[in-house]
Amino acid sequence: MIKQNSTPPENTRTFANETSGENMLNRRKFIGGITTAAVGLTIVPRHVIGGNGFVAPSDKITLAYIGAGTQGLRELLPLLSIPELQIVAVCDPQKYATGYFDWGKTGLRDEIRSALQNPNWKSGGDNTIPGGLDNAKEIVDTYYSKFRSDQKFGSCRAYADFRELFAKEKDLNAVKIMTPDHLHGIIAMAAMKRGIGVTTHKPISNRLEEGRQVIEMAKSSKVTTHLIAWDSNGSMDQVMKWINEGAIGTLKEVHNWSNRPVWPQYPTAPTDTPPIPAGMDWDLWLGPEAERPYHPHYTNMVFRGWYDFGGGSMADMGHYSLWTVFKALELENPTIIEPNFSHVCGLRDSTAFKVQNDFSFPFASSVRFKYPAKGSRPAVDLIWYDGGMRPPVPEELYEENKELPAEGMMFVGDKGKILAGFHVNNPRLIPEKRMAGLTIPEPPKRESTSGFKQFMDAVKAGKQCPGSFTEASHITEAVNLYAVALRAGRILKYDAANRQITNIQEANKYLSREYRKGWEI
Repeated sequence: MIKQNSTPPENTRTFANETSGENMLNRRKFIGGITTAAVGLTIVPRHVIGGNGFVAPSDKITLAYIGAGTQGLRELLPLLSIPELQIVAVCDPQKYATGYFDWGKTGLRDEIRSALQNPNWKSGGDNTIPGGLDNAKEIVDTYYSKFRSDQKFGSCRAYADFRELFAKEKDLNAVKIMTPDHLHGIIAMAAMKRGIGVTTHKPISNRLEEGRQVIEMAKSSKVTTHLIAWDSNGSMDQVMKWINEGAIGTLKEVHNWSNRPVWPQYPTAPTDTPPIPAGMDWDLWLGPEAERPYHPHYTNMVFRGWYDFGGGSMADMGHYSLWTVFKALELENPTIIEPNFSHVCGLRDSTAFKVQNDFSFPFASSVRFKYPAKGSRPAVDLIWYDGGMRPPVPEELYEENKELPAEGMMFVGDKGKILAGFHVNNPRLIPEKRMAGLTIPEPPKRESTSGFKQFMDAVKAGKQCPGSFTEASHITEAVNLYAVALRAGRILKYDAANRQITNIQEANKYLSREYRKGWEI
């Protein structure tokens, strides 16, 4: 719903009353029985798709798209040509394309121009970076009228407030959430409450307790859910084969390091108060978080660096790399979380001092999670690194005059090590001579159907996706405990059964959110 900008491409008010409605229910039962043709996510004009791609209007999935920042618009484009899908509503509290940032000045603009086959398309606003509600609506309406005119779609509706959207859109089958992290959970729950399928970017929530509520609602509601990061997870098959065969002895540690953050982060909170951009509802952007003056350093691609609005580098990238590791190793409920992090110093009255804050993530950190033994698997430490930090170069690489890559993963046993890419890709025993004579089979072929297509099919069938919310419980727990440990600045002892920090009572306040009046769940 907001000025969302994810990482670079790789690669008052209460919720409206539940309005399930007999019409919506009957329509969902109907589409649950249809079979669709396979479809990719490249942008193909409707006239190229032709007759074989036609789907009757009554057979389509209707979707509301919430979040029209730069990454929101980028991920909107591939959905426009899907025959079974109609985007009927868009939502964002910022109306105009003003004050947006991106990873390049013209990249997104040129993608939109290509999709609309209009080399002169402009975003309006300050005519720099596209973004906002008006752009989203215009893109949908223009594409449908130009390339899918035979389907006679009505104009896409536009909303600033997702709650108004849910109150007025009575016939939604699905919603895609592309907002900053602090809104993922409450929007997902509002959708599930109404029986609407949900696909969202990571994380499920940037608070442990709220994430737990979202996952429990997903389990009890049976609504189709999909956490987009699952689509990029790698295979653990070869790594587990070596571990189970004893190639590295007893597994002791898993190390995963990222080059994030690749966005600006701030050691101090803003003190100046620039004007709110025209057409932006700052109150809606804040949502459940505490009131404060508007500042552009909270929004766009930099929201992720603030504890209130983001989840830090691990929430940003750890879902892509570690979800499959959690599943394969059955990592559940850490007992100890140990943070290490950079600090910032300043000068005041000719005196140096260390800046103290519990409002923004550090520039660089490592966090160790200690997971107890389970079944035949011994206790394992998982260590996450960001901001350029990496584990010590293993001695096995010294003889090869090699260093660790900027991003990667390593599995350490008492008799050896496995080095892999960030997504567990290209695993290798080290040193390289240990690979002599070994043939690594091709990794299992990934599902050729896109994650979004799998989500659509699951919505129609009333089933779940491989990357459903219900499968994300333990990665959600870890990324939120990562933030709590950094914020507390202390080693934490965690009682998972009661979801409590037992050794530092004041750290428990970071497990949940203090909801602004009118935004309570």
